[in-house]
Amino acid sequence: MIRLGRISYVNMAPVFYRLDAEVEEAPGVPTELNARLLAGEIDLAPISSVEYGRNAERLRILPRLCVSSEGAVDSIQLVSRVPLERVATVAVTPESATSVVLTKVLLPDAEHVPLGEEADATLLIGDAALRSAFEDPTPHHDLGRLWLERTGLPMVFAVWACPEPVPEGIAELEDALVASVRLARAEPEHLAFEASERYGYPAGFLARYFEKLRYSFGPRERAGLITFFELARDVGELERVPELRFVVPEAVSA
Repeated sequence: MIRLGRISYVNMAPVFYRLDAEVEEAPGVPTELNARLLAGEIDLAPISSVEYGRNAERLRILPRLCVSSEGAVDSIQLVSRVPLERVATVAVTPESATSVVLTKVLLPDAEHVPLGEEADATLLIGDAALRSAFEDPTPHHDLGRLWLERTGLPMVFAVWACPEPVPEGIAELEDALVASVRLARAEPEHLAFEASERYGYPAGFLARYFEKLRYSFGPRERAGLITFFELARDVGELERVPELRFVVPEAVSA
């Protein structure tokens, strides 16, 4: 049975909506799944895209799935008490590698400090970011929107990766994950109500949130990911821009 990582945020609801596959789920925040996949404790997981960039020679990625947005994503927010151009310090979450690097790309001169320390701005992701939008009147800056304004491309926050050699059954599991996303898209009201019961957010809010998320790993998403790798290299977060090494090699030209 494949050990499948599951990000423990509401953004995974469409992928697992009607997953028709026997798997052993391993929930965790993105940085936990990154570490467990690289340690060989799980077979497939949505990992931080920058973590793939740092370990591409050890990993393969699914050619049809990612977690991205083209514009605002809602669940990755920079909460700032001062205008962005005056942000000198950012308290960053320990839960996401990609969002931390994206913050450095967008605000290269800001110093990063641990979450909880005094800072001009705070980086929140996942459910904490969604809750903050409800509860905190401090200005929120959506990193997906800021990325689109800068590059004109989607931002890929996570890719689905497995170690080499590729575990048996990965291609079939990708088919099942893609089918679940497609069914979730075809039944948006059911998805929103089920996710509302599980995660506690209003169904209408979740319906709008799911509309902003993208799971298909198409040409624009791939271009956005390579651009992110290039800018991450430019700010010293990657040694080099890696190639996209897919589970199925011919997927590169698909």
